[in-house]
Amino acid sequence: MLTINGQEHDLGGKTVAEVLEAIGCSEQRVAVELNESIVPKAEYNSTVVYNGDHLEVVRFVGGG
Repeated sequence: MLTINGQEHDLGGKTVAEVLEAIGCSEQRVAVELNESIVPKAEYNSTVVYNGDHLEVVRFVGGG
């Protein structure tokens, strides 16, 4: 299982972009950390995540 923000998901073998789509996140408004390393947005389509990996997805929220 792939752990996303502390919750397990059966999404191993997909790219970061595919995982974001599966969990309903827009690529433009998030930062992604894979196993404690930031994934550059340019690499979302080529970076594959595997079972046992830890993904943290941080959503940017505007306000004031």
